[in-house]
Amino acid sequence: MKLKALLPARPHGESGWVGRVLTTGVAVAVLATARPEPADAWVWAVLVTGFVVFVVGSFLMAARPYVSFGLLTAVAISSALICGVDSSNSLVLVLVAATDIAVLQFRRHGNRPIVAASIGIAVAYGVSAWLFDKPDSWYFTQLLWTAVLIAFGLNRRQYEVQARQTEQLLKQTQLAQSEHTRAAALEERGRIARDLHDVLAHSLGALSVQLEVAEALLEERGDTAGALERVRRSRRLAVQGLAEARDAVAALRADEVPELPAALAALAEQHEKDHGTAVRLTVTGAAKLDSGVTVALLGAAREALTNAAKHAPGQIVDMRLVYDDGVRVSVRNKGVTRGEGFGLAGMRERLALVGGTLTAGADPDATADWLVVAEVE
Repeated sequence: MKLKALLPARPHGESGWVGRVLTTGVAVAVLATARPEPADAWVWAVLVTGFVVFVVGSFLMAARPYVSFGLLTAVAISSALICGVDSSNSLVLVLVAATDIAVLQFRRHGNRPIVAASIGIAVAYGVSAWLFDKPDSWYFTQLLWTAVLIAFGLNRRQYEVQARQTEQLLKQTQLAQSEHTRAAALEERGRIARDLHDVLAHSLGALSVQLEVAEALLEERGDTAGALERVRRSRRLAVQGLAEARDAVAALRADEVPELPAALAALAEQHEKDHGTAVRLTVTGAAKLDSGVTVALLGAAREALTNAAKHAPGQIVDMRLVYDDGVRVSVRNKGVTRGEGFGLAGMRERLALVGGTLTAGADPDATADWLVVAEVE
């Protein structure tokens, strides 16, 4: 059952109406047994009028709290004035009216109206005790009963305030959860868009360029050998793009991403088959990585191997995976100094999304070597 269904929709909810109906029934039952002495008409007029006004004031509590307060206060004070009449049972009207007064909530005036009404009731008891010659014990007994019922009303009001605050908190929590879900969905859409862009834009763009060159070689020069080489290169790009697409899909599913050492070993093996160049892989340490980190580092290693085959064909490639206060993948090969293309720039952006960095350039320890380092702390 939802918490919202258990809470009142407004300060005086269904339980308040039921309570007021029951209170009215109790007042009717008690007043029906009244036998005031002396049984003057004015005593009955005060009792009947007070009861009618109490019913009206009680049912106006939610809609017109200040009007209700005025009516209930008039009932309580007038009934307290005739409490000294024996067997009048007017005390029941004082108590039920005082209870409803204590339940009322006044945003601007706080509890001051309730205090004022309580003082008025206490003075009315004193006047009644003096008019009808009642002892001090009677006076304090009336005050005690009234204090108990006012305390009950205040407790009920506090419960209603807490219930309303809980309902508001629940609505705010639901709103926050909704916004969090929406933000997570937008973030996931952005990640998917980046993955598609990184894979498709790079692979298909390069593939398109190679096919255009092949077409130009055939149409303008009749260079079949050159066109065939471009087609073969296009095939390699297509295979590489397919592998990257599979990695991206695996990362999105987050349940089929291979461990990074195994993925790098497979990548090195494939590179050796495609280019006939040895790739020496060294792994130091071990750790469990997030799927996004794994895919980003694997993509950087693939791009570094592709560049090594392009700029330093036939040269042995040294690839290292080190787990030490993070994870680092380095790819080193003999080769001339070269600029950074779109591939490494895209990998740098991809690594930045998972809190990583990428550097590429001449190895400071061996200037004849080209070194690419991808690192995530």
